[in-house]
Amino acid sequence: MSEEGSGKTSRRSFLGKAAGAALAATLPASAQSTAKKTPAVASKSGAAARSKRPLNVLFFMSDDMRAELASYHSRFNVHSPNIDALGAHGVRFDRNYCQFPLCNPSRSSLFTGHPPRETGILGNGEAVVKAHPEWITLPHLFRQNGYTTLRSGKLFHAGLDDPQAWTVFDGDVESMHATQIGVKMEIPPARIPMPNGTLPPLPTNAKAEHSDEILVLEGVNGEGSGDYMVADLAIKFLRQVAADPSKPFFVGCGFSKPHSPPQAPQRFFDLYDPEKIQLPPDFAAWPTVPPGFPKAAIRPRNADLFIGRGASESEAKQVIRAYLASISWADWNLGRVVAELERLKLRDNTVIVFVADHGYQLGEKGKWSKAGSLFEGSTRVPLIIDMPGAKGNGRSCTRIVQSIDIFRTMCELAHLDVPAGVEGTSLVPLLHDPRANWDQPGYSIWSEDGRTNHGTAVRTEQWRYAEYGKDSANGAMLFDVHADPMELTNLADDPKHKAVREQLSKLVNAYSYPA
Repeated sequence: MSEEGSGKTSRRSFLGKAAGAALAATLPASAQSTAKKTPAVASKSGAAARSKRPLNVLFFMSDDMRAELASYHSRFNVHSPNIDALGAHGVRFDRNYCQFPLCNPSRSSLFTGHPPRETGILGNGEAVVKAHPEWITLPHLFRQNGYTTLRSGKLFHAGLDDPQAWTVFDGDVESMHATQIGVKMEIPPARIPMPNGTLPPLPTNAKAEHSDEILVLEGVNGEGSGDYMVADLAIKFLRQVAADPSKPFFVGCGFSKPHSPPQAPQRFFDLYDPEKIQLPPDFAAWPTVPPGFPKAAIRPRNADLFIGRGASESEAKQVIRAYLASISWADWNLGRVVAELERLKLRDNTVIVFVADHGYQLGEKGKWSKAGSLFEGSTRVPLIIDMPGAKGNGRSCTRIVQSIDIFRTMCELAHLDVPAGVEGTSLVPLLHDPRANWDQPGYSIWSEDGRTNHGTAVRTEQWRYAEYGKDSANGAMLFDVHADPMELTNLADDPKHKAVREQLSKLVNAYSYPA
């Protein structure tokens, strides 16, 4: 029985009520009258719902891609015409948030509809299907309901997939990501003084210490390399499923870029002039906790790029250039797959989803990774849903949504019953009216040790608030995201915002530490 019909008060329902009350208190009086609760739409089932021709699904994912796309108003003028076109055709969600800024926890939450505090997956070492064999993942649910389910590339975290989810399962398909044909451009390890003024020790193992090498792929389009092969396989799958139009399909296509090491063919690097790249105003050579910020907000060591070393401004610009080139290459490969969908005349009956697992920091506060970050850059991710016939197609949505909402949304679009316990809220109302009343916040957590909650962030229409430790024992952050989009000033201890902090703290505690 689904939770809607169980007669019990679900945790999802409880959090919705708590959020509605707390958010109303933080809104100006003029806005409270229009910020009414948008109820979750119950999943449809039965002969009437299933009488229509089932929709196909083409599900794209990107790894480590923050909302740095032209259509998301990138300050770097990113070249992303295919993802932008997808957003212009469907609904682009401008404020979507992942549940955990790390690959496996984020993907586990997205594909089960359970937040990290319930999955217990707080690191990259355990498969959610082994931790919770009683749950059914999103692609597995589609397979159980008669869909042909095929995947190319990285959907779940590498090596931690759900074999039962796919009609054909190739456990080695992710090895395509390891295929790198090109020339490495290693950045010479400049010894930038550490924050205390001393020089860092010389690395004893350069390969282990420095992952910030750039790879310029061979070939005009990177033929034979990772994401090119992922797109090729997805195209092959589309041709296979097109041969049997009587059976709906769920094809997953997961690109690894712009995950480190950044790589792309030369022509994508040529799109960007490193001399014109502007570093963020809070750029620092090393991870730096700004005055007025809690120490817990910034890890002292980077996890992906500039590991164990400082970044000069010129080096930083080169790495940002490579990150942007990687985005453009992933965008080009996505465009190839969508073009094939159109050539096969499948687009008019296919829901296309594009989402990233989490964001990234590119030198803000000296940080070059996602891990440990509860800032906007690491938790806000692009989300586009192109549903045939949606009334909101061609428009953007600025409501606060979460990646965990995708599970319920896809269930409703495909008329599948929602498994018991799944959280999130269906986004279908926003697909038809991107400006519909909506007062759902977005939550993200972080665990430093992979076992306990290190901090929780909540994002509302106006505020980003994060607490580190229960009852903010290790500090808190509060930002007015409209007045301070770069998150330069922490307002958590400002007496003028005491009431706002108290209300947002209630949301954090209700989410992280249920009674």
